[in-house]
Formats: sequence, structure tokens, C-alpha cells
Amino acid sequence: MKFVMTQAVCPEGMVRLDGKADIIYIADDGDPNNYLHEMKDADAIIVRIAKCDRNVIESSPKLKVIGRTGVGYDSVDVDAATAAGVPIVITPGANNRSVAEHAVALMFAIAKNIVEGQMETEKGNFTVVRGAGKSFELLGKKVAFIGLGAIGRETAKICKGIGMKVLGYDPFLTKEAVEALGCTYYENYEDMMKECDFLSIHVPLTAETKDMIAKKQLETMKKTAVIINCSRGGIVNEKDLVGALNNNVIAGAGTDVFVTEPPKTDDPLLTAKNIVFSPHSAAQTREAVVNMAQMCVDGCLAVLKGEKWPYVANPEAYNHPRWKV
Repeated sequence: MKFVMTQAVCPEGMVRLDGKADIIYIADDGDPNNYLHEMKDADAIIVRIAKCDRNVIESSPKLKVIGRTGVGYDSVDVDAATAAGVPIVITPGANNRSVAEHAVALMFAIAKNIVEGQMETEKGNFTVVRGAGKSFELLGKKVAFIGLGAIGRETAKICKGIGMKVLGYDPFLTKEAVEALGCTYYENYEDMMKECDFLSIHVPLTAETKDMIAKKQLETMKKTAVIINCSRGGIVNEKDLVGALNNNVIAGAGTDVFVTEPPKTDDPLLTAKNIVFSPHSAAQTREAVVNMAQMCVDGCLAVLKGEKWPYVANPEAYNHPRWKV
């Protein structure tokens, strides 16, 4: 069997293919449209920060599985994969703790003014930045969660552990379920945004969540509020966020994600006031990378053996005639 990878997974994942994959093509290119000749006889493709669009899927007649090292799959054409009977293997749970810790790290970085403190000290402004009075404690602050799936819950657990008050909105959970997690329940996320000191986002990018936080919502928040996004770029309207930061509508933001990745060096978000950002690296701890790679490879191999692997983004693919044999 042949595996194509947009980028190689870690050695702990690669070793899982020993004796199982006859051919492994590593592209080091995030767009498989650039090597469709390799896709023509591919049984599996594993994508990382890359896309797998309809043209790729329809140009790959032997393709049986798409692997995604993570839980987000907005870069894969789900409809095209499902129509072809190709399951999209994802890795739920593999990076929960890593992303949760990263979200809280961004909260701390902003609350303690870490980035500006370092930059100004390097410039010789030690006394000025030390006395700027920008740092504050997290104890007792209200942190609101949009999305209380596995990562949102893990983040909320850490926040509760350091003495923060936790608010929650999740359209897929009942009031009782949200309260059982120790969160104050909100039926409407916009109402919750008015009350919080921090807003932490943990939902996938879909048609429903795109731009769900824009100028209108930002203007209802406290001027001291901070937004944290370790989910996907596009959930927060970037242009409106830049305006809110530069005009002191909100106090700060921490983001691990961008609409365009990597962002261009002249992206206005990179120079906005009071922002801390990282290069979509929340899930890239040593532990999470190994977990994701191994789980993704194992899932792809299971599908190739004809097993209905449970951790897929599109279980409807198993209804395709190719799975009735």
C-alpha cells in the first residue's frame, strides 16, 4: 500500500508503518494539487497543516482514507470525501492537555505583561515597563468558554484550579451538563461575553462559527476583557479584532491561530496593540505530537484493513457502497 504525507509525522508515528506501507511519499508541500501524479496510486494521505480539496480527492481513484493529525478538519473537503466513501481519520483527545495548557499560558502572558516586559527590558526600559502597572492577577476573574468539548473542559479545569470563575456556552450541551462541569450556564454566548474578563474559544470553524465574534460582539465586552483563541482562525473576525485592540475596545488578545497560515509579515494582526500570538503551536508539544501521529497512523491502517475506525470526522462515509462489500 502507498501512503502520501504532506509532511512527515514524527518518528514514533513513522515506525508504525514499518512492514505495512510499501511506499511512503513525503511531499514537504501542503498542497497535494502540486503532486497529483503521486496521488493517482495513493491508498492513504496524511495531512498536517495542509489542504485536501475536492480536486485532490477526485484525482485519487485508489484513495481509501485521509488522515488528519488533530481534531480540526476544515482544510479537508468533507463532502467530497464522504461522497467517495473515504473516512477522514482524526485524533480526538491526543492534544487536549497541550492546547488547554497553551490557552492558559496565553492568559498568564497577557495578565503578567510578559511579552512587552521582555521587549522593553531589551530596549533598556527596565524601570519604565516595571512600573507600567499593566499586570493583574487571574484569581477571581471570570473566564467564559465558547465550546465545552474535551479541550474546553480541560482548559476550564485548569482555570478553576487557579481560582478563576468559569462561565460556559455550548449549544450541544444542556444547562444541567454545563453546570455539572462547574460552569455558570449561558444560553446565549453574546450575553456571556458581556460578563467575562477572559473569553476562551474552543469550537471548530464551520459556516455557523465563522465570524461569530465580530465588531458587534466585541463592542459589548468590558474594556478590560481579553480574548483567547486556540481553536481556528476565522471564528474571530481578524479585521474587527485589530480595530478593537488598537482602539482600546478590549484590553488584549492571545491567539495561536490565523485566517491565513502562515500569516504574511505585514498582517495587521501581528502589530496590533496588546496581542500575544504563537504560530499555531498549541498542539505541538512533544507529547501531543507523538500521540497525534500514532493515533492517526493507527486509524489509517485500520481503515485500510477494512475496519470502521470510530474516530473519523465523517462516519457517513461508511454508508458508501464500497463499505457494503
